[in-house]
Amino acid sequence: MYKVIGVPQSRASRIYWLLEELGQPYEIVPAKPHSQEVLAVNPNGKIPVLMDGDVALTDSTAILHYLADKHGSCTFKAGTIDRAMQDSFTMFCLDEIEGALWTGFKNTVVHPEGVRVPDVMRACKAELTKALDILAKRLGTKTYVMGDTFTVADIIITNCLMWGASIPEFGVPKEGPIPDYVKRTTSRPAFKAAGKRIAGAQT
Repeated sequence: MYKVIGVPQSRASRIYWLLEELGQPYEIVPAKPHSQEVLAVNPNGKIPVLMDGDVALTDSTAILHYLADKHGSCTFKAGTIDRAMQDSFTMFCLDEIEGALWTGFKNTVVHPEGVRVPDVMRACKAELTKALDILAKRLGTKTYVMGDTFTVADIIITNCLMWGASIPEFGVPKEGPIPDYVKRTTSRPAFKAAGKRIAGAQT
């Protein structure tokens, strides 16, 4: 059984979702970043951490790709054009969407007052707006970013879009192709099952 270390209000939720999609059993350890439990397996204190036996794997994107490749689902085979296109969506999200979200969040919440640059939020919002327009065009009329096939790219993109929508200052649209896409991905049974597991871990 896999063990996922990380509070649900983090990128750890990506791992829970994928494990539900894969039908793999897992244990949730709702540890916070830089807690002793996390530092014991990841020196930089970041979450999530996936324990596969005695091996600790870090970075949510690396963990998602490892699990999808290992179990042969929610991904296209490495070395194929489809995999390259899937990875293109993933990297676009990490660079253009998550990058803007994380920079804005760090400079309004995470960094101490003397380090923050609140004015950067204007640039982050502009970058995010541009990225979402591009994503909508790339998505077109497809159900998921890779057509009818749900992949780890959808998990990462959906997670970032939900994060952005939870912070009004980012101005993520509430109507249109982007929120419609999120409705499709979050209506999947595995997403709902992960939500129930998360709720149970918090009680």
